[in-house]
Amino acid sequence: MWWIQKSGTMTGNSENVEIHSRNCVFDGFFKIEEVDFRHQRIDGDMSPVLRRLHLERGDGAAVVVHNVQRRCFVFVRQFRYSTHEQGPGGLLETIAGVIEPGQAPEKVARRELLEEAGYRARELEFVSSFYLTLGGSSERIFLFFAEVEDADRVARGGGLDAEGEDIEVVEMTETEVWRALAAGEIVDAKTLVGLLSYRQRRGGS
Repeated sequence: MWWIQKSGTMTGNSENVEIHSRNCVFDGFFKIEEVDFRHQRIDGDMSPVLRRLHLERGDGAAVVVHNVQRRCFVFVRQFRYSTHEQGPGGLLETIAGVIEPGQAPEKVARRELLEEAGYRARELEFVSSFYLTLGGSSERIFLFFAEVEDADRVARGGGLDAEGEDIEVVEMTETEVWRALAAGEIVDAKTLVGLLSYRQRRGGS
């Protein structure tokens, strides 16, 4: 077994974690580990040995794209099998992509913006990073804003055929977006966070 100790970010207390075993049970597009561990409880005592499955999917970069010339937002839609199981397979999403080891989030955001929507961003504004499913995965999203004009669209977009992508570029006016947001029609987490952050920083009704 081995120990991990690091500073806490909420209470100032250290986090002591005692790893008893760590086994990879799947290693493909993502990795799943089965981990036996103990951790320091709130009262200072150590917990009993717990077993958890941990999904290691890697991090992602997402971009909220606003065309300031035509006052519209640029989204993408593609088939997602996982959402198809409990709802529509094609959800409205911000542009996003997986960050491979050693890649900078901003570089990935720029690449995905060009590949998926055909836009070349002049500037990217970093907003925040956040976890999506912290109960079972370490995946973080690095969120950016990009304000573009028509002249910045230098390619068709639509994704890469080599990766099996079939992406529709969707433009919505500001009024349509805020109405859809209020009606609960936008249900992708990174898109919700991105739009709410954008409205807070830029304003909007």
